[in-house]
Amino acid sequence: MLHLTECPRDAMQGWPTFIPTPDKTAYLNALLRVGFDTLDFGSFVSPKAIPQLADTAEVLAGLDLSQTRTQLLAIVANLRGAETAAQYPQIRYIGFPLSVSETFQQRNTNKSIAQALDDVAQMQELCARSGQEQVVYLSMGFGNPYNDPWSPEVLGEFTQKLADLKVGIVALSDTIGVSTPATIGPAFRELTAAFPQINFGAHLHTTPDTWREKVQAAYEAGCRRFDGALGGYGGCPMAADQLTGNMPTERLLEFAGAEGVGPQLNQPALAEAMRLNQQIFVGH
Repeated sequence: MLHLTECPRDAMQGWPTFIPTPDKTAYLNALLRVGFDTLDFGSFVSPKAIPQLADTAEVLAGLDLSQTRTQLLAIVANLRGAETAAQYPQIRYIGFPLSVSETFQQRNTNKSIAQALDDVAQMQELCARSGQEQVVYLSMGFGNPYNDPWSPEVLGEFTQKLADLKVGIVALSDTIGVSTPATIGPAFRELTAAFPQINFGAHLHTTPDTWREKVQAAYEAGCRRFDGALGGYGGCPMAADQLTGNMPTERLLEFAGAEGVGPQLNQPALAEAMRLNQQIFVGH
């Protein structure tokens, strides 16, 4: 079975108009009823950086976790954010973007890769104390616009550092929408073979006509953990092609069904979530 992470946080965070807190909460509760494995629901970052998600704590307080198998994931940008997330035991995963591009790491978090790795180490210790699990996203995971080094070997070097810290989940993230089967396949093939103790995920961005080849390449190379967002909203402001966005969850479900590895989801709840999705992203 595929492990599916639904990412409304990624869909919402760059939305140009503020989505009211009750609307966010209702949408997330609908998604919780669907039965995805993980829900990337919000982030604990500076409101100046991402004002759309300044209400994450308030939204979290309104979530009904009583009848769902879905685990919550929150994104953080530094140790301070992780310390905040660790105060909420209902959050299972704490996600941190670690860039394989030195330039982007500096621009995104105002820290060097070495400093970010120090944060990862401290967050790993924090998660061990709080009973949570860290998910490290290797951003710029398929290339970058700065001519910083990239190759499957570079990804392997970063992953070795994470393995040494006992990080158990690593997601390759296509920050700018440049992934192709030619880069996706070798990356996952080499990493899954070299680090069997790590659960590798794919956070891919896509245009409407390239989604299948990307998912197929990752799947055939051993990836079983995929991120998506209903409707494909959000996800890729740096992409050259304006049609590039998050991997649509409905496409992941289509692929999983064809392969016979689809999760058992609550279909009426999924239909209701899609209705609210359109209400939020078309209505606002």
